[in-house]
Amino acid sequence: MPKRIQFSAPGVTEICEYDLPELKPNEVRVKLHVSTISSGTERANLLGDPKLSIYGFKTVFPIYQGYSSAGVITEVGSEVPDLKVGDRVALCWSTHSEFVTISHTNVYKLPDDVSFSDAAIYNIATFPLAAIRKCKLEIGESAIVMGMGILGLMALPLLKVAGAAPIIAVDPVKEKREKALASGADYALDPFAPDFAETVKSLTNGGAKVGIEVTGIGAGLDGILDCMARYGRVALLGCTRSSDFTIDYYMKVHGPGITLIGAHTAARPVQDSYDGWWTQKDDVQSLIKLTQFGRIKLSDLIDEVHSVNDAVPVFDRLKNEKSFPVVQFDWSDLK
Repeated sequence: MPKRIQFSAPGVTEICEYDLPELKPNEVRVKLHVSTISSGTERANLLGDPKLSIYGFKTVFPIYQGYSSAGVITEVGSEVPDLKVGDRVALCWSTHSEFVTISHTNVYKLPDDVSFSDAAIYNIATFPLAAIRKCKLEIGESAIVMGMGILGLMALPLLKVAGAAPIIAVDPVKEKREKALASGADYALDPFAPDFAETVKSLTNGGAKVGIEVTGIGAGLDGILDCMARYGRVALLGCTRSSDFTIDYYMKVHGPGITLIGAHTAARPVQDSYDGWWTQKDDVQSLIKLTQFGRIKLSDLIDEVHSVNDAVPVFDRLKNEKSFPVVQFDWSDLK
């Protein structure tokens, strides 16, 4: 029987066998080659965070994560257009499963020169891409990214290819700042440095035009607001699940004319893209082209690749490590 990774109870990870569901006419079945851990979301699910969903759904175990992956189609439903058995594909809203049964609308055919490792990051990468689009970055504008987790790191090469200059990465962890510099940032700063905001304003000639807040904590939003230029735009990409913080909105938002933008990935059009607001499909297709033509290589951001057989100790680390690396699972040697 096929196997998948399951969060069975708060803090408990298992590799379990499961039955393949009947294939619906609009679905395809995909044998996974690579899946990526989205550390913030998967940690919240693993621990049963009661504020997990912006829609107020309760966390119910067992939970199946792994929503960004890639593999090869093994079966195709009778009503699926443009996909066939043997196609290499990227998946959005999948799970860490040996075989994923999924709607064809969340499956994207890959060119032969795009790796599974790159493709398995695409769904996660659409989140910072959407945030950048919503901020309507223009070539030559300065940008700051607060928090160098997986989303913050992915924002850096996307900001670079979009023409931001300079790009400032922010994180209190020295190793993450060093990685940020290797991933597209022009400067990397510690938010707890006493002259942090003044340094940002000096580097950007008065403040950043675009801000991507990815820490998901109130102090991160408060800190990035101190760094913004007049009329700057700040995307709230991190899921700030606690309301226990205070912002001086008059001085930091109202007075300088700052625009705050909700950038949850669910807040995007379903059918048609328009100025600054693109569908998931169009964003994935953009990432494929940017990879194919050598503009980005998101797989360079991967720190560790583990066999799926080691999923339990990997997720045990996720529970406890504050600076969890960017991790992918290789499904080729599943036992």
